[in-house]
Amino acid sequence: MHLTETSPIPGAALPLAVFRDHLRLSSGFADDSTQDGLLEQYLRAAIASVEGRVARALFVRGYVLRLARWRDGYAERLPLAPVVAVDGVVLVSAQGVETLVASARYRLDADGMRPRLEAAGSALPQIPTGGAVEIAFRAGFGVDWADIPADLRQAVLLLATQYYEGRADAGGDDEASFGIRALLERWRDIRLGGRT
Repeated sequence: MHLTETSPIPGAALPLAVFRDHLRLSSGFADDSTQDGLLEQYLRAAIASVEGRVARALFVRGYVLRLARWRDGYAERLPLAPVVAVDGVVLVSAQGVETLVASARYRLDADGMRPRLEAAGSALPQIPTGGAVEIAFRAGFGVDWADIPADLRQAVLLLATQYYEGRADAGGDDEASFGIRALLERWRDIRLGGRT
């Protein structure tokens, strides 16, 4: 399994002003934006960390999941939630020849916790021997900062603040604080023997 992000979060979508206010940085000076590059770096790192911990994409963006085989022949769990849409499924032969799968052959089960690509008939299309399948999809809560649930937004700001304040400590503790972990806990995927 190989997951690739195909459309990164645009810089304009990042909440730099919100983060600056959260840090209580000075304002009203002619050059308020001198630290914007640094703030963006810490925001992106915090977003990536939060997304990794909860297997959720915060901002909507594109991904491609490449598989050498299906987990089962009827459905394949997608590694991120919430999935907005499946944009296409392509079979790739061992020689690299790509074949687009008709959208009538699959459907999205957009379950908020465990989204899956499901066969529209009895089985998903057969993956060529030595080849792969590539599933292009979009996942995320929304395109704006306000679309993201409040507890996840707060976790991002707290973690980005922790990175910002610890920037001089090169060997610092990179563990998230208890408060951040508590905010993320309800989003963690716990499997109790249900669907995969």
